[in-house]
Amino acid sequence: MKIKSIRNVYQLKISLLNAKPPIWRRILVPGTINLGDLHTVLQIVMGWTDSHLHQFIANNKFYGIQDEGLDFDMEIEDESQYKISELLKKEKRTIAYEYDFGDSWRHNIVLEKILPFENDKELPVCVTGKRACPPEDCGGIWGYTELLQILKDSSHPEHHEMLDWLGGEFDSEKFDVNETNAVLAERCRS
Repeated sequence: MKIKSIRNVYQLKISLLNAKPPIWRRILVPGTINLGDLHTVLQIVMGWTDSHLHQFIANNKFYGIQDEGLDFDMEIEDESQYKISELLKKEKRTIAYEYDFGDSWRHNIVLEKILPFENDKELPVCVTGKRACPPEDCGGIWGYTELLQILKDSSHPEHHEMLDWLGGEFDSEKFDVNETNAVLAERCRS
């Protein structure tokens, strides 16, 4: 991820919509980051595996990957051609991010602050966050809620099946900012 001429740092809060209790991350990214690179950052900080399509939505426009093999009934702007600073120009403004159109993981992205760039600051970085990302392909937020209920009840008929599907224990409260930043450093700062 090559980012040129950083002037401002954007402090963004990403919240997974309809998650109760809330699942969110706070990140710092260059204001010059394009939406394609922001997608990569969001996948890492949220804990997704980038196994599905995605889109950003701002001002009634859709931004995503340009692929002639994809046939949508709507116009999709090339996300690599737009910087976050072009869509979020003032603090408190929001855009939407949707990942996996089947499960429809919808996120709200809020520009909390525009900060001056400090030369010693490595970007992107995750500042903090709460709770684990739901597992991929669990049926969206409603399927995730049901999964958590099944996992809490060891007598539930699907309890062991869901543990096997998950590959073992799952701690819905766990979020490790240091682990997340190690992955960001490896994948985004090289």
